[in-house]
Amino acid sequence: MADLNKQDILGTLASLLDSERAAILAANAADLSVCPDGDAVIIDRLKVNDVKIDAMIRSVESVAAQADPEGFVISSHVREDGLRIENRRVPFGTVLIIYEARPDVTIEAAAIAIKGGNRILLKGGKEARNTNLLLVELWHRALGTNTEVVRYLDLSRDETRSLIHGDREKFDLVIPRGGDGLIDFVLKNSSAPVIVSGRGNNFLYVDSEADLEMALRIAVDGKSRLSVCNALDKVLIDRVVPNIGHLVSDLVARFSAISVEVFGDAKVCSLNPGAIPIENDEIWDEEFLSAKIAIGVANGLDEAIDMINKHSGGHSATIVTSNAVKADEFMKRVDCAAVYHNASTRFTDGGELGLGAEIAISTQKLHFRGPLGAEHLMTNKWFVFGDGHVRN
Repeated sequence: MADLNKQDILGTLASLLDSERAAILAANAADLSVCPDGDAVIIDRLKVNDVKIDAMIRSVESVAAQADPEGFVISSHVREDGLRIENRRVPFGTVLIIYEARPDVTIEAAAIAIKGGNRILLKGGKEARNTNLLLVELWHRALGTNTEVVRYLDLSRDETRSLIHGDREKFDLVIPRGGDGLIDFVLKNSSAPVIVSGRGNNFLYVDSEADLEMALRIAVDGKSRLSVCNALDKVLIDRVVPNIGHLVSDLVARFSAISVEVFGDAKVCSLNPGAIPIENDEIWDEEFLSAKIAIGVANGLDEAIDMINKHSGGHSATIVTSNAVKADEFMKRVDCAAVYHNASTRFTDGGELGLGAEIAISTQKLHFRGPLGAEHLMTNKWFVFGDGHVRN
């Protein structure tokens, strides 16, 4: 798609998002009107307001400002016989993304795909149907005669299963953004390579040499949004933290103040009866996506790292400590896509990490890991230039 003026398309879309605010909000109101009452997580994902529209605009503008990854020369050399060899980044081709009630994905995913020279097939959740169709209409206005670059697939569940099998469309890469059931089905049935945007279940470890007020701020920030995959779900505290009882009480109080249920292991519950006893160790494997958090006590850095590597989703983990050696060991040994020292897991986001936006946060180790921007939605190709060269 080198013939497309990517910057003009993205700039036009940003302008349309601004000028068509009323239409976007009306379409979203129609979706919200049939959303199940009381499901705060779905509503948080689904609801679009002026703040979210502003965020969409910033994402599109940020992606536009990134360097164009298409055609980037990864390596180049000339052999002794004059054969010139280049390895270049090239687009995957057509990307299929399947996602739930997040209308902003319709904007960010397509912006990243276009920036990388790809086409994209969007299969959004039924909860956001009206909003998504309106946003795709804006995409088509920005694309002009090139509407095939961004297509929305308005399909039923059975039709989506047929799509994943490759029976309805040809695609070169599929990204499922949803629950474990969807991801498992896509992995087992896709006719194309899959990038897994898996669960969060992110951990914070409070080391014995931590600034405890800093740890409290980082922990609470981790629950500032409940429906996102970079939210914090687990807090581990070193057994020898000074004044551990005060720290546990402060955590329980601060989480309770924002209506987050606190579950604790036996040690935590003995320190503060406000914590709900953990009755099943399976809780450590659970991504909550709700107003819950689990707190446990670890017998040092090694045990904390082992717990994180055993139970987390491989997404994000953070250590709070003033000891740089311990922080370095934690960050090297914890097997997550993003690791932090004295910072919130909420920064695992393409916009926050300098990508402009993200199409997904990969929790697998191939093809890339962590937030995926336009430069990651690429493969490579060898370009070899000769002058009648033969091998023999």
